[in-house]
Amino acid sequence: MQQIILGNICIDVVYKEIKNVHLSVYPPSGKVRISAPLRMDIDTIKIFAISKLGWIKKHQIRLLEQKRETPREYINRESHYYLGKRYLLKVFENDASHKIILKHSTIELYVRRTTSQERMKIKLDSWYRQRLKEIIPDYIEKFEKLMDVKVEEFAVKRMKTKWGSCSREAGRIWLNLELIKKPLFCIEYIIAHEMVHLLERKHNEIFIAYMDKYLPKWRFYKEELNRSPLRYENWSY
Repeated sequence: MQQIILGNICIDVVYKEIKNVHLSVYPPSGKVRISAPLRMDIDTIKIFAISKLGWIKKHQIRLLEQKRETPREYINRESHYYLGKRYLLKVFENDASHKIILKHSTIELYVRRTTSQERMKIKLDSWYRQRLKEIIPDYIEKFEKLMDVKVEEFAVKRMKTKWGSCSREAGRIWLNLELIKKPLFCIEYIIAHEMVHLLERKHNEIFIAYMDKYLPKWRFYKEELNRSPLRYENWSY
């Protein structure tokens, strides 16, 4: 791995078998990495990095200012979020199979007495994942009709630097598991955003015009999503 130093910003450079340059700023400290094609020389990459300095600094400031959850311990009366609402976790230990029940103000987690904290996390994440997968199709169907596009496949995964992504060629969209903790309008915004990429690859004036057309309040939704706390992570790449 090579590095580029621009003032007080250190950029890790990783060469891969890819066609285009990819720039990422990672939480929580704003560490910067450029993934570059094998054929690209370091001077060309440095020129690219210089051209993106403003973007890098803006995203570093945003990450440093953003609120973050404390590490979850999966204990009684710990706060957990679902669709933008705060719930208190209630852990019940028994000898039966595990289950999760959502009530008015609590998430009830039933586990075996020997269940570890890591296993509780896996079980709750699995429940979150299933809930998000149940919500997504209706929004996809809505925007398919509005935009006259077709999503061939969608998937949910944990993503480190994005709320979603889109493969235009495959007609596939990926959505961040953490969205299930945000209000429904945030989920709708990210789905619309990724589906607009089926019409326009870049974040340009055409893209913005599509967003204004299909989801007029998207700027407000984006601001609310960016203001919400991020999940605690020991981030690495």
